[in-house]
Amino acid sequence: MGPLLNWRFRSLRISFGLSPEYMEGVYEAFFFLKYFGGWSFMEAYNLPIGLRAWFVKRLSEQLKKENDAVKKASRKK
Repeated sequence: MGPLLNWRFRSLRISFGLSPEYMEGVYEAFFFLKYFGGWSFMEAYNLPIGLRAWFVKRLSEQLKKENDAVKKASRKK
């Protein structure tokens, strides 16, 4: 047995998985689409990432427009 058999790789472990912060954002998008858009979990889950991001952005814009319209109408009273 030579010294090479006892050699170990001493580098830091690298995870190629998704970070908890990224997954938190994904779950927030699922919640947003489900709560405000009426999507099912599987519908949101099966969307391609870019299309899911577009729907989240578009739904957010729509809710903001509706909220602004309610505020404007309440000021007129």
